[in-house]
Amino acid sequence: MTPTTFEAMPLAAPLHRVLRELDYHTPSPIQAQAIPLLLEGRDLLGCAQTGTGKTASFALPILNALHERPRHATPKSARTLVLTPTRELAVQVAKSFGTYGKHVRFRQTMIYGGVGQNPQVAAMRGGVDVLVATPGRLLDLIEQRHVDLSGVEFFVLDEVDRMLDMGFLRDVKKIVAMLPVKRQSLFFSATLAPNIVQLAETILRQPARVSIQPETTTAERIEQKVCFVTKDAKRPLLERLLADQSQADGARLTIVFSRTKHGANKLAKSLCAAGFQADAIHGNKSQAQREKALDRFRKGLTPVLVATDVAARGVDVKDVGLVVNYDLPNEPEAYVHRIGRTGRAGAEGLSVSFCSDEEFDYLREIEKIIRMPVPVWTNHDHHDPSLAERYARGGRGSVQQRPQQGRRTFGGGGGGGGGGARGGRRPSRAGR
Repeated sequence: MTPTTFEAMPLAAPLHRVLRELDYHTPSPIQAQAIPLLLEGRDLLGCAQTGTGKTASFALPILNALHERPRHATPKSARTLVLTPTRELAVQVAKSFGTYGKHVRFRQTMIYGGVGQNPQVAAMRGGVDVLVATPGRLLDLIEQRHVDLSGVEFFVLDEVDRMLDMGFLRDVKKIVAMLPVKRQSLFFSATLAPNIVQLAETILRQPARVSIQPETTTAERIEQKVCFVTKDAKRPLLERLLADQSQADGARLTIVFSRTKHGANKLAKSLCAAGFQADAIHGNKSQAQREKALDRFRKGLTPVLVATDVAARGVDVKDVGLVVNYDLPNEPEAYVHRIGRTGRAGAEGLSVSFCSDEEFDYLREIEKIIRMPVPVWTNHDHHDPSLAERYARGGRGSVQQRPQQGRRTFGGGGGGGGGGARGGRRPSRAGR
């Protein structure tokens, strides 16, 4: 029987204590189903849309095992390895372990690129209980003999679909080959494409499978809209949206997605010139710059964050009320991950996408993958009815570059038309 409260789960006393302190009582569906299986020592293939509490699903059982079976890690080794695709997600996962493990004695560290390796090497010398890492830097330190994976007891692959999107398949296979055969492996993804399932079969042993709304691609509480506008109208429309958002009740933070790094920088500067407090985050920013921008964003000091898809995963900020796709992504899966930055942890959210004539093909691919039309928003001064009519008739865009083909990571029905039903708040639960 699936437990309906955290109290009903056989977790160690220090974990129950911190859950009470955090006022977490009701587990999310992925937590309710995954945690009991992991406490039994099962391998797990987990699928749930972003923002549903996947991190707690694996952090709590691992911390439980570390508490009940304490031992010193050997030098340069880790008892737990969590592999993530981005630095931002690594920081979020490590923060979650720190939060849930507040009353558990354990050592953890992070390994990722973009910063000097010496502190990471020093942290690994005595061994750690939890290592959260990105693939590239981890392999670098392994090759330099600063890290030894032969003692890993718990292996977590987080956000696997994004890992493959970013070209880490070869690195992941290299890392898996270095792990001991006897281990508990956890495999979490927002989507389960055939290539992801195939990879899971090579890593997991007789896994339990937990799939929470696997065919639903967008959170129910996210209202979606698309605006058919010319390229020149995008900026004034964005400024109107941001002005409205600054006056809105509740979550006032906004993430604006740009397709390119240069575009993100340019847009952030123009918004600042227009009187909005904005900053850009993308792959060319140093880790220190990215962390500073994210910290100011979380605190609301810079309420507008202009980002490339590097921020589509790993940026877990609960108060994002609006996501704007200033440029539609050329990979339809990225749309789902982008809009998943709002409507998190039971909150409501709004996603507004701008579509010029050269982005018609991108919008069609997005609507195929979410299996519903994105509702058209016409109640603004920059709506271009001729573009909307041409798209509705099946007209082609002015640029015929197609999004990448052959990568359908969402199956099944995502629901009918409309922008997603909004619902009331759910009971408090453990977040990501």
